[in-house]
Amino acid sequence: MVDVLVIGGGPVGLFMAALLLQAGVSVRVLEQRTGAEPHSRAIGLHPPSLDAMEGIGVARDLVAEGVQIRRGLAVGGGRTLAEMSFAGVSDSYPYVLSLPQTRTAAILEQCVRQLDPAALHRGVRVKHLNDDGGRVTAEAVAGGAAVRYTAAIAIAADGVRSTVRSQLGTPVRAKDYPDSYLMGDFADTTGFGPDAALFLAAAGIVESFPLPGNHRRWVVRLAESGTGGDVRWLVDSIRQRTGIDVDPASNSMLSRFGVRSRLVHRMVTGRTVLIGDAAHEISPIGGQGMNLGWLDAVALAPVVLASLHGKHVGVQLRDFEAGRKAAAARAARQSEINMALGRPLPAGPWSLRNRAIEAAGAVSVVNGFVARRFTMQ
Repeated sequence: MVDVLVIGGGPVGLFMAALLLQAGVSVRVLEQRTGAEPHSRAIGLHPPSLDAMEGIGVARDLVAEGVQIRRGLAVGGGRTLAEMSFAGVSDSYPYVLSLPQTRTAAILEQCVRQLDPAALHRGVRVKHLNDDGGRVTAEAVAGGAAVRYTAAIAIAADGVRSTVRSQLGTPVRAKDYPDSYLMGDFADTTGFGPDAALFLAAAGIVESFPLPGNHRRWVVRLAESGTGGDVRWLVDSIRQRTGIDVDPASNSMLSRFGVRSRLVHRMVTGRTVLIGDAAHEISPIGGQGMNLGWLDAVALAPVVLASLHGKHVGVQLRDFEAGRKAAAARAARQSEINMALGRPLPAGPWSLRNRAIEAAGAVSVVNGFVARRFTMQ
């Protein structure tokens, strides 16, 4: 028996484990994948997350590998409409750090293994959780054999298809959107350097973010559901909507995704807590999903420590749940605004939207407010 089971060994689960391990808590992380994910969908680390990473001593390593995005550009009709600086959003990290999720997860895994080489158990698929009121037992399969883990508390960070959430029967508020996107990583020949660029094209949004190693991620909104899907389509769409030529031979990742939001009615059930995508899923547009999970962990860790020390934490758990659900709802609303701004428009409304963005971007107070919202401040 250990103090805490963390189910799910992605970036959120690993960070949760590191927070607890450094506080002297015994932890086992159960991850069904035998190795790391080969591709990265999430790339942005926001200032509050970097502050949190300082708490486990990995912020410096992350920053050393990432690209510091200190400015975002809104481009429309072939010219820059607005610039958004992140200089005022944080004293410690006045930027969004761009780093592929695979590297972020690898750094977090190294941290966990340094704290406890036996903490992470890969190739373990949890089949059932049993909460008897005093402890939680996970029935699992590893290497074809049945295994059992027991802990005082279970924390599920097992993603959007959470097995634990399904087993608990936790109700979910769901919403599906008509938006879909294609994204790919290519060699960067744009000249944007460390800047992010948002192209407000009439046919649909194009987002462009720098990556380490002189690469750049492009995200293109599909004009119609069911269209597009290969590298050639993506390259052609980037050229048509931005005027920029991207080398298709340099493509290193391609992924298509739709958009939906999910928010559980409760994050806490008995001795089990849902965090990260297991508790809330939002649009990837805006890049806040993974960061939300890390901030769940930051809020939960002191409550777990208090409980393990024998304190009654009913009020703290209710406050945790209410606060984190409210944060997820805010992020979902922000992503809805981001998606709405990037939908296809006829020439007249498209021109009006772009002029409105240009006018708003010229007002420093508005610019600063948007920058803070975008960076989860």
